[in-house]
Amino acid sequence: MRRNRLNNFLAAAALMLPAGCAGVASGPAVGPVGPNIEAVAADAPAPYEGVRLDVIVPVFDPGIPEDPDDYEDAGVWPELRRAEANRFAIALQDELQHTGVFGDVHVTPTTAATGDLYVIGRILQSTGEDVEIEVTATDIGGTRWMTRRYEHRVKEHFWEDPRNEGKDPYRPVMQRAAQDVAEMVRERPDRDLTELRRIAELRFAETFSGESFSNYLRRDGQSYTLTALPDRDDPMLARTRAIRVQDGLFMNRMQRHYAGFVQHTDASYTAWQEHALLASKGRREAESSAFWQRAAGLGLATLGAAAVLGGVVAGGNTGKAVALGGVAAGLGGVYALSESFKSSAEGEVHADVLSELGESLNIEVTPQNIELEGTTAELTGDANEQFRQWRAFLRKIYAAERVPETKIPLR
Repeated sequence: MRRNRLNNFLAAAALMLPAGCAGVASGPAVGPVGPNIEAVAADAPAPYEGVRLDVIVPVFDPGIPEDPDDYEDAGVWPELRRAEANRFAIALQDELQHTGVFGDVHVTPTTAATGDLYVIGRILQSTGEDVEIEVTATDIGGTRWMTRRYEHRVKEHFWEDPRNEGKDPYRPVMQRAAQDVAEMVRERPDRDLTELRRIAELRFAETFSGESFSNYLRRDGQSYTLTALPDRDDPMLARTRAIRVQDGLFMNRMQRHYAGFVQHTDASYTAWQEHALLASKGRREAESSAFWQRAAGLGLATLGAAAVLGGVVAGGNTGKAVALGGVAAGLGGVYALSESFKSSAEGEVHADVLSELGESLNIEVTPQNIELEGTTAELTGDANEQFRQWRAFLRKIYAAERVPETKIPLR
């Protein structure tokens, strides 16, 4: 009897112990979370506390064949690809920023912009269903960190899921590429990253005064290494630093134009992706014998290819329309799809938008007047032209500062 009472007492006492005490298993986290408490996944990387590199993401290489006769075989609608070249760069920029590892991340029309690390992309495939890109990361010193390919297949019912509204079906390839680049930065010691930032500073300064700064760098082909550092109080270095701040502000303004491009093309591009996913799936089905058995059952086997390619892809989501769409995609690829999309009632307006904005690889930028140190520059043309004019303007400002006004002595 006494032993039973002791056991009962010990059991009751155990129930009263705090959850963290030995011998008592902790339960799942429950209850509301305060505003200052962040839930962190168990496998999430620790917050980055190293040197933050500034990244340049040039507009992607659209992967358009040089010979227009090859467009159809490659499944390329050239205007669309040029629009995608801008959109993909902006999407990769977003994912790089989300890693929390980098400093400024700028989309630029050219690799001539100044940064510590360059993440350069090329479009290998984009069918609405399948996307494949190649990404190369090269630092300002000329060392290539990686060249990797990333591919993804969009799920068949992606557009039917209301939870995917506003989401980019191609996002996984950009996420993986950004995470790989971020991981490479995490693996490098701070001294190496700091050296890259110094090389970037001196290469920028060298563009304004080669005779003053080139002796601090050793060039071997496309590779650069530091040989020495200028004095911390060097007035010419201080001058180029001030100019580089202005260059950064210009690049920030340019990002608004790229963001506007994405906003302007979103509805049209999404419509194409949704349309293309259906046709790409149909194409794969059209390549299987099972499809032709189903087609015979639907009475489609006697239809001529010309009738199939006449725009039936846009017919809707009924069983026969889907089947016919599959035949069209199988016979003509994405190029036939683009022609169908551009001529359909649904896609005509969207196709016009994509065609207009994809005429040139460089986005159009409204003319802007920029005043710096009492001098005004009018920048006109597309993004590439305005970038070129801006750099010429900075060199003009730097040169004017170096040449003092000549005073004529009185006689």
